[in-house]
Amino acid sequence: MSTTAITLLAAILIAAAIAGLIRAAGKANEADWGDAVSNHIDGLNRLFVRNYHRLEKVHFDLPDEGPALVVANHISGLDPLLLMASSKRPLHFLIAKEEYERPGLKWLFDRAGVIPVERTSRPERALRAALRALEEGKVIALFPFGRIHLDSEPPIRIKGGAGFLAARSQAPVYPARIEGVAMKDSVIRAVIKRGHPKLYPLASIRVEDEDTRAFLDKLSGLLSTTIKEAT
Repeated sequence: MSTTAITLLAAILIAAAIAGLIRAAGKANEADWGDAVSNHIDGLNRLFVRNYHRLEKVHFDLPDEGPALVVANHISGLDPLLLMASSKRPLHFLIAKEEYERPGLKWLFDRAGVIPVERTSRPERALRAALRALEEGKVIALFPFGRIHLDSEPPIRIKGGAGFLAARSQAPVYPARIEGVAMKDSVIRAVIKRGHPKLYPLASIRVEDEDTRAFLDKLSGLLSTTIKEAT
């Protein structure tokens, strides 16, 4: 077989593989992001975390429409992908501005409606943007400890943003515990290193009687307690 024929055959096989992956991503897509490209990216993420990382198929019990907050403990850079793969609605994340500005990823974050947070100056701007999104009936996702924090580390105080958004919007809050990530305390390596992560959606909660501090204490306890300890 000539070099030209081998090259042509390789190109055909590669094109067929890409076409197959696109079809598989379309079938795996579950959340309607409003356009075909975003929906296929959603499907690719679900294929990735379920087949490569072996995440069991679970879902948040989100309402079909209307505002909601999804919150979780934060142990690695894989966490947002796990949350998105477990939601039948688009999740719009609050993330640190320095993460939002990572080279090559800003276009993807913009497509996903990410809200960057300037943690050292004017973080309230991001909260106002998130509140507007909730008023529009969207689902906001955030990690209320504010940074990666492992169970083995000393306890830290939960940030007030989740309480502010829950109290002002009166949206239900859907907590989740993330466990079993292979490369804890890592952003990039946790995405690459294959593991067997577990995501446990918990029962929804709401701010009651405008007692935001009590709500945050309850949320902190839920997110800090391993599922084995809880059972």
